[in-house]
Amino acid sequence: MNTPLPAPAASRSARPATPTAPAVPTALTALAAVCCLLLAGCSGDASSGSDTDAGRSGGRFQVTLVTHGAESDAFWELVRKGAEAAAAKDGVELTYASDADAAGQAELVRDAIRDKVDGIAVTLAKPQAMKGPVAEAEAAGIPVVGLNSGIDAWQSAGLLEYFGQDESVAGRAVGDKLDDLGAKHALCVIHERGNISLEARCAGVKKTFAGRTDMLYVDGTDMDAMRTAVTSALRQEPDVDEVITNGAQFALAAVKSAEEAGSRAEVATFDLNKDLVGAVRDGSVQFAVDQQPYLQGYLAVDALWLYRTNGNLSGGGVAPVLTGPAFVTKTNVAAVSRFAANGTR
Repeated sequence: MNTPLPAPAASRSARPATPTAPAVPTALTALAAVCCLLLAGCSGDASSGSDTDAGRSGGRFQVTLVTHGAESDAFWELVRKGAEAAAAKDGVELTYASDADAAGQAELVRDAIRDKVDGIAVTLAKPQAMKGPVAEAEAAGIPVVGLNSGIDAWQSAGLLEYFGQDESVAGRAVGDKLDDLGAKHALCVIHERGNISLEARCAGVKKTFAGRTDMLYVDGTDMDAMRTAVTSALRQEPDVDEVITNGAQFALAAVKSAEEAGSRAEVATFDLNKDLVGAVRDGSVQFAVDQQPYLQGYLAVDALWLYRTNGNLSGGGVAPVLTGPAFVTKTNVAAVSRFAANGTR
């Protein structure tokens, strides 16, 4: 994909014509022309600078980050913290907005376009819903980068760059790890039906895991219902020896489900937070796959600033920048724990 560099600022509109002035003697006209040239040489053309110097609004550079994350979700707080750190470094005015509903997320992107921001970062959990808004941003001259979700759709959606984890690769790595651990029957819990990232993870597990893999769809917005559903599944399938969840909070809930069901199933998960670090340390959760959400938010905001100020494209605009997967187990969790305690892992 060939992406043009940011265009320079459009020339200013011509001023309205003024009434014709009385004729000036030729000598005076020549003298005035010389004075004007001298002044121009000293002061320069004030309108020749690029609009990347101080943002489209004439103030600070403005970026909007729009995700599909649920409100107060610990994972998305990490993404937000990373974005805020990059914004502080770059002197960017950052707006964070989220909506778990695809139509709502699309409207948030349109809000950013109407606000004439300098750049937009967006997740593509439901790529089809985002194609229209991304095209509208492009038509408005606003660069858009992707993060976290949609690694197989970011280029076709028209995004400049992408920062995240290849979920299929991560899922296959988990399947291999389950084989190494001697598991035989895995239950992969998907808490948002239709989310392509979650589907890709579980499909990846199934592809490489030599044992049996079942999918369980639950409502991730209702933790009690989610826990009840996992408990019921474990009672119905007592030979399940591994539960794989797609979020740290769901893993902690699954640990309780296994206890309630009287199941001996181990629990492992994609994604990490401070509480999950403790669970890996004490052994109640076998391992976590860390995609480094803080890094995703940081890189997305920093990339927009670099593109608008220096024309840079991470990955050349043709390859994603991978932030995971990285396995966190009992053997290496100590190295991660201090960063998790700071709220950045």
